[in-house]
Amino acid sequence: MPSPGKRLRRWLRALLIVAAVVVAGFYVCCILELAALRWANPPTTTVQVERRVAAWLHHKPYHKRQSTVPLSRISPELQHAVVAAEDGRFFQHHGIDWKEVDRLVDRDLEEGRLGRGGSTITQQLIKNLFLVTNRSLVRKAVEFTLAPVAELILPKRRILELYLNEIEWGPGVYGAEAAAEHFFQKSAADLTPCDSAVLAAVLPNPQRLLAAAPSAYVQQRRDWILGQMQALGGPEMLGEIDASPSRRR
Repeated sequence: MPSPGKRLRRWLRALLIVAAVVVAGFYVCCILELAALRWANPPTTTVQVERRVAAWLHHKPYHKRQSTVPLSRISPELQHAVVAAEDGRFFQHHGIDWKEVDRLVDRDLEEGRLGRGGSTITQQLIKNLFLVTNRSLVRKAVEFTLAPVAELILPKRRILELYLNEIEWGPGVYGAEAAAEHFFQKSAADLTPCDSAVLAAVLPNPQRLLAAAPSAYVQQRRDWILGQMQALGGPEMLGEIDASPSRRR
């Protein structure tokens, strides 16, 4: 009869094998879905499921607003604002902005804490599609490993299109079209630079930062984003950068 120590080692080996199979299966499913997203739109995301479950658990009403539109029907100003606010080197990196990572690591070492931010648009798309909003090293590791894969499978403009259609802009409000209609009573194609900067300003925390009634912080961030948009050279620069030979797919 095996000793207790041997039985424990067998159980640990079995658990490791099961964990490895589960992780491998998760990655395979994610990669297959990313391949499908080259042409199709996701019926939902894990963040949307998380919000629905949270509302149910807290006995709160939940109404989802979302209308998927092609990138051509989303104002270039909004595209420009989101890139300027969230990922200024979106069209230069391949899923991970290593310059930003280096900057944040240096800052965190100086301050002696684990910092926040630094996620690219591709990483944020991965989080919305497959993960939840709670911060953890596991979530960050999945983002880091899947973001380059997403960039290999999906063209840059498709990543941006998916992001703008799936990102959360307020309680139950997902995507640029629903956000434009809900907050500004207009289509996403008609958003002005100021409208776009306000929407981009609330992205870090759309559950608390309100585009409908911008706080002093949101207004300050809006003004910063408008400055960043000007520094990038205007929304027409997005097309010029994306059309460069190194980024064509």
